[in-house]
Amino acid sequence: MNRYFFGNGVLTWLLSPINLLLDVVSIPFRNWGIYQLDDLPEDYRNEIAEVMEVADQAAFIELLERQMENRKRLMLFFKWYGVNNPSFTSVPEFHRPTKFIRTIGVSAFNGRQSTSRHFGPLRATLRVLYNVGPTPQGDSYIEVGRHVNHWRDQRLFIFDDTLQHQSVNEAEGIRYCMFIDILRPSKAPWLLSLFVSSVRICLSRSRAVFYKNWDIAK
Repeated sequence: MNRYFFGNGVLTWLLSPINLLLDVVSIPFRNWGIYQLDDLPEDYRNEIAEVMEVADQAAFIELLERQMENRKRLMLFFKWYGVNNPSFTSVPEFHRPTKFIRTIGVSAFNGRQSTSRHFGPLRATLRVLYNVGPTPQGDSYIEVGRHVNHWRDQRLFIFDDTLQHQSVNEAEGIRYCMFIDILRPSKAPWLLSLFVSSVRICLSRSRAVFYKNWDIAK
């Protein structure tokens, strides 16, 4: 609770009136907090499945391994808030137009690395995580509230990232996770899309602040 009101969750707290408005915009779709893939409409599931299919290809894993060399933590962005990152043209499938997906990236941890417990600021999107590459020998997981998802047991995990969460890799090997931000299901996805585009404009010069503890691939 102290983290939420006085720590790294204070931005989420300050934005809570906007998040409540986003909950209203999303009616009649309930915010489950933690989702199963089947909780999403079919069109959403299809876009996620296309990204997962590319992420499982050997060529993509090789790309990640080259980028991760001699790094502790790495963040790669192929698409960020609806705009393609031109630095990564080697995966053209991630630059295709998408109706619901707004961010496609990868977070990579070397062994014995973890984040602090933290909160995402806004509920316009859901966070989809998909573990790719060799499963590290040892425990690697994400904890959201009281729920723990171990990547060796479940490779796909979907959640509202305004909930307190922490990613942990206690193994020796590297953990690669696709992260996909997808619009929340809504009867008015165009309205949420407009909101996300506005957020992108506001954050375009401050992205490094949110990822200050990461190497960001150029």
